[in-house]
Amino acid sequence: MCGSGRPGCGGTVATNEGGTVQVTDNSDTLGATEKEIMYATHQALVKSGYAKLSISLISDELDKAKSTIYHYYDSKDALLIEFLKFSIDRFESTINTTIGDHPKEDLDHIITTLLPSQLKKEKRQLHCVLVTISPQALEQEAFREQFTEIDNRLATIIEKTVRRGVRTNVFRDVDPAQEAEHILAVIKGTMYTRLTTNRETAAVRARDSLFSHIDSHLMA
Repeated sequence: MCGSGRPGCGGTVATNEGGTVQVTDNSDTLGATEKEIMYATHQALVKSGYAKLSISLISDELDKAKSTIYHYYDSKDALLIEFLKFSIDRFESTINTTIGDHPKEDLDHIITTLLPSQLKKEKRQLHCVLVTISPQALEQEAFREQFTEIDNRLATIIEKTVRRGVRTNVFRDVDPAQEAEHILAVIKGTMYTRLTTNRETAAVRARDSLFSHIDSHLMA
């Protein structure tokens, strides 16, 4: 789905010979100026939101002329599509790029990383930016594709971790894909609740419910 030809298309999820899930971050292929534009876009979104975002606001954050941005991107939406690809890698890197060889601990780690007791400022900003842009996926296929990519990558990491647990008899003989969808659905719903409501305890309770699910339904 990253067939636009842009160098910052996003990372990939793969499994090495030992069964370890590894994520390759391709955002490093962006040039220095393009990365500066990505970070300026992030700051502009944090300050203004999507509705008020403009190339002028981004250029102010960048402290360079608008022509610098237009040299790389034809429009605000074209820039935002590339920004989403860039953000996918940043979002994914919060899981710690490499999952180890202990399925139960690895699954606990994924859940804890995505649903921490307290969100640090940088991670909260990143999550808020993604939620701010997400309504565009209702109408625009290009945005829908990028949010599908986020879901697919997270689901793949969780599914491969569960599958490894089944294969090593750490977990019961469950359907890894089904378990991944269940866990991801709880995580995504809770992340949205955390950012859009004042229910401060929701994340911890949802996280604990996933831990209980693992202990009662997954453990062999």
